[in-house]
Amino acid sequence: MTIHDIKARFGIIGNSPLLEHAINVAKQVAPTEISVLIFGESGVGKEVFPQIIHQLSPRKHGPFIAVNCGAIPEGTIDSELFGHEKGSFTGAHEARKGYFEVANGGTIFLDEVGELPLNTQVRLLRVLETGEFIKVGSSKVQKTNVRIVGATNVDLLQAIENGRFREDLYYRLNTVPIRIPPLRDRQEDIHLLFRKFSSDFAEKYRVPSISLAPDAIQILTQYRWPGNIRQLKNITEQLSILEKKRDILGDVLLSYLPPDPLTTSPVLLKDGNRRGQEFSEREILYKVLFEMKKDMNDMKVLINEIIQHSEDPSWRERNAQLIQQLHPDVISAQGIPTNNPGIILHTPTTHTAVNPVTSVHPHIEVEESLSLEDKEKEFIQKALDKHRGKRKLAAKELGISERTLYRKMNEYGIRS
Repeated sequence: MTIHDIKARFGIIGNSPLLEHAINVAKQVAPTEISVLIFGESGVGKEVFPQIIHQLSPRKHGPFIAVNCGAIPEGTIDSELFGHEKGSFTGAHEARKGYFEVANGGTIFLDEVGELPLNTQVRLLRVLETGEFIKVGSSKVQKTNVRIVGATNVDLLQAIENGRFREDLYYRLNTVPIRIPPLRDRQEDIHLLFRKFSSDFAEKYRVPSISLAPDAIQILTQYRWPGNIRQLKNITEQLSILEKKRDILGDVLLSYLPPDPLTTSPVLLKDGNRRGQEFSEREILYKVLFEMKKDMNDMKVLINEIIQHSEDPSWRERNAQLIQQLHPDVISAQGIPTNNPGIILHTPTTHTAVNPVTSVHPHIEVEESLSLEDKEKEFIQKALDKHRGKRKLAAKELGISERTLYRKMNEYGIRS
């Protein structure tokens, strides 16, 4: 079966080389019995690849069971996977078969395998190594013949380092890794997917299919799509239902997209092929620069508001608290008494034209740090302080991976 046949059979849309490489790896490992671990961000379509592996394997006539490990409570997951005996815990009114017993001779897909509790990981490792398991509340060893395909959207190596995932289980699962590319690395496929979704929703809701104007196509392909295919499908559905005009312009599309600082910041790339670690570093730097620029512009507008209304006592009385927000050095430079913001500013008789966004009054000098390292270190420390040293939450706040955060903390000597 060719890659084209596989895409047609499983409804995969796209011609990206990265996507086709992942399909080819799945095709090659399917006839074997080795375990496979699928990596990819949330929403990239990882759930399709275990089905490819199962349907192209000798086990295709056996059961295929997909289990979302992150959706099962920790107290019941052992029972779900391995079964339990009657009376083994409160509420166990009868014996129950687990997924590993039911899927004997077939394939089990463990989605979000990184969310498994450590005790369950020990049980899973035994199944992988010997094919044996024990039901909850039993002492009898049972055998099963299943193929395990795992998937995760977290950095398991970082989870190992943090003591949340077993290293031996990682290497036992990760015999062959398959990496599913995020949508931002498949720009040539984004418009194809949009057209497929718009056609599907037109048929579902019995409305004319929507299309994109040239400026909207450009916005669509340049957007980073943090939610990947799932987010693209969601946006397409919203447009199909809510928009009366079927030709979507760029400004209309933008109104449906969450703000993305990286698309509005300068892209300072040394090499068009940089990925992974270096991309994560750029993310945090862009966020720092974007916030710095925003803060500076807000302050400049504030200063010029005060200057332009300096001789209007009623305005100064209404905005007394606004004036107090200025740095003491700025207040002093303009002759604003800190104890009485209602006094008129001492400003020159002849005013210089001021652009409220790009410049400030000539008597005001604002010094800003140009060190990206200092700002990056400051942002990391603030994020850690905010989340009380919890690296996972701090990394999410900064928009970088937990592994990158850990490396940056070591680089700057930051302790959580």
